[in-house]
Amino acid sequence: MKIYTKTGDAGETSLFAGGRVAKDAPRVEAYGTVDELNAWLGLVAMYCTSHDLRSRLLRVQGELLQLGADLATPLDASTTHITRVDESLTRQLEQEMDEWDAVLPPLRQFILPGGSQPGAILHIARTVCRRAERRVVTLAQTEPLNPQVLIYLNRLGDWLFVLARMVNHRHNMAETPWSNF
Repeated sequence: MKIYTKTGDAGETSLFAGGRVAKDAPRVEAYGTVDELNAWLGLVAMYCTSHDLRSRLLRVQGELLQLGADLATPLDASTTHITRVDESLTRQLEQEMDEWDAVLPPLRQFILPGGSQPGAILHIARTVCRRAERRVVTLAQTEPLNPQVLIYLNRLGDWLFVLARMVNHRHNMAETPWSNF
């Protein structure tokens, strides 16, 4: 199978359940930003030396593919090709954040993004996640969506922040507090 189809040469793309939309349509912007986030997580996974954290990153990458498929398929489409995002994925993120928060020093002020290489990349991924969340909000203003998509992305942004702190903690990298001069 060839990777190129030439069907997008005029600036349109196909949705999972059929139909074509412009490549800059809000739906494509939303799942495209989720794809960008997934690529950042692939980069950070490459630098992550903790097996347990790396396996969680890989799991979330799979969840983001599921979420992207959910976004690429209108809610009213009749298809059996995808599994919609559900609340169990969000609960898993919450459980992991609670686990990490139990060992991290309490956060008493804002911190600057950075730290170790994987920690800094996770902070970039967090900002891309927040952009994806904004794109989904924009899409939801014009088209019905699975509400769990937005909930998951909101929690994932928090998860990435706590994971960045956890990675930096394991690398013995002190957090840099923000000083408002």
